[in-house]
Amino acid sequence: MADEQTMDTQNQEAEAAGEDLATRVQVLEEQLAAANDQALRVAADLQNVRRRAELDVEKAHKFALEKFAGDLLPVIDSLERGLELSSADDENIRPMREGIELTLKMFQDTLKRYQLEAIDPHGEPFNAEHHQAMAMQESADVEPNSVLKVFQKGYQLNGRLLRPAMVVVSKAPAPVSPSIDEQA
Repeated sequence: MADEQTMDTQNQEAEAAGEDLATRVQVLEEQLAAANDQALRVAADLQNVRRRAELDVEKAHKFALEKFAGDLLPVIDSLERGLELSSADDENIRPMREGIELTLKMFQDTLKRYQLEAIDPHGEPFNAEHHQAMAMQESADVEPNSVLKVFQKGYQLNGRLLRPAMVVVSKAPAPVSPSIDEQA
């Protein structure tokens, strides 16, 4: 009988040890699953940080010239204004005018190489994203909300607006009210 009691005791101890071992295995499996989940989250966060950093570097490369290009725009404006105000028919200033034209062309070609593009919307529909309306003028010749005159060209750098074009926008003529003949 003592042997049976010893065996019962050993069986109980083995069952308790087995239950304890199963509990420990379950706890360890839960901890492993939590650690795997945390590792996946950290890897995803790292990938997001890397992607954001790459985008920031790309934007920095793309728009590094933004301030410098913005500072050069008044020079282009002055060259264009000089051509507008000088007469192409005046023989005395023809060499100077040709020099200004060549300088302006070289300047524009250089800016184009660096993806700085002019916005000259004359005759186009008004676009509030790229144009700044300075005035409105009645016109029966063109559709309402069309650009009639460009005071100053706008510019984009790599598709991003650097300066809006300053324009005069057309509006429909006011209806003519019938005049009353007071003498009748």
